[in-house]
Amino acid sequence: MRTKIFLILLLFTAFTGFGQQDAQYTQYMYNTININPAYAGSRGAMSIFAMHRTQWVGLDGAPVTNVASINTPLNDNNLGLGVSFVSDKIGPTNETTISTDFSYTIPASENYKLSFGIKATANLFNLDISKLNPVDSYPLDPSMQNIDNQFSPNFGAGLYLHSDKAYIGFSIPNFIETNRYDDNETAIFREKINYYLIGGYVFDINSTLKFKPAFLSKMVVGAPLQVDVSGNFMFNEKFVLGIAYRWSAALSAVVGFQVSDGMYIGYGYDRETTRLNNYNSGSHEIFLRYEIFKNNGKIITPRFF
Repeated sequence: MRTKIFLILLLFTAFTGFGQQDAQYTQYMYNTININPAYAGSRGAMSIFAMHRTQWVGLDGAPVTNVASINTPLNDNNLGLGVSFVSDKIGPTNETTISTDFSYTIPASENYKLSFGIKATANLFNLDISKLNPVDSYPLDPSMQNIDNQFSPNFGAGLYLHSDKAYIGFSIPNFIETNRYDDNETAIFREKINYYLIGGYVFDINSTLKFKPAFLSKMVVGAPLQVDVSGNFMFNEKFVLGIAYRWSAALSAVVGFQVSDGMYIGYGYDRETTRLNNYNSGSHEIFLRYEIFKNNGKIITPRFF
């Protein structure tokens, strides 16, 4: 019994002690497809995206996340399609998620469009017990087994209202709650339903400077409300500089560069504002986006989102 209690506490710390369910991102405004399927095709171009995030550097077993996605409008029939891949490693666990997103867009006004989206997801969960390090007085139970590619399906939906300067969206990426490591006595970790609300607006300060405040809020039943707010400046439609704050959690700096009409690269650095700051040297996040634009290969007004 003591061994089982120890293992439960250890895995519970790995998952919920870190205070996150879905993987979190500092530059969420560029990675919307992973949380809202209605975003698929909304940029009017084929958008290819890749991101690497190393969280809480120096802390043993801290999250490491890799993301790859592609989304595009389908012809001129208001349909969008997206496919995304997420690999999320935390301590002895590794989750791989593959999602397909479909969207349908209708005009909401002269300047705004409203998109509806659905998401279908396949999740593979792995647990490597050799990476657990129990204290001598609480060795692992010999009956403990690895988990190899435990499959679970899911589905979600979202709404996304957007124009060239503004957006607001609501989404639930996963409607099904899934137990992880359920030994018929205790479900050590349950992947709960995450609710997302996002929004942003681009202000034209002058002909060479734009400013975009944005927010993301995430609600999970039984966990504190997570709120991210950010402010980014774009200079000459080429260089982006900004700061972000995750409420009662972290302060971030972000920088980005529009390398060409189709290529954008961004970097973010987080520093914890909690006591966890004493045990790590921050989090790093870098992404690359490449787009194949319409309109003779160019986009007239590069967007922040």
